Amino acid sequence: MTDPNLRFGHLEWTSGMIFTAGAPGEPTIVLDGKGKEGPGPMVGLLLAVGGCAGADVVTILEKMQVTLRSFTIDVTGRRNEEHPRRYNSLNLTFRLAGDGERAGLRFQVTALF
Repeated sequence: MTDPNLRFGHLEWTSGMIFTAGAPGEPTIVLDGKGKEGPGPMVGLLLAVGGCAGADVVTILEKMQVTLRSFTIDVTGRRNEEHPRRYNSLNLTFRLAGDGERAGLRFQVTALF
């Protein structure tokens, strides 16, 4: 039986610090440890967090019958100065405009990581 909540990613080294990444049979992206041919992996992580959070916001707004006109997300992460250089904080800023009965409501999104 397949677990619908299990995800799989595959990365293939192409040269230098460049990897082609994706799920088998799905579109791929380029990750570049030097950030020249594509986003570096740490920026890729920020983009993935923003993409997941953005998809959740779009789903919630669709259920509220709000039609989005514009939606941007800025993601900032602060890393440790010493190794391991993991993120120790993330900040997501959402800017959106929409139409619908509840579009004028103001929402505060708080994410705990």
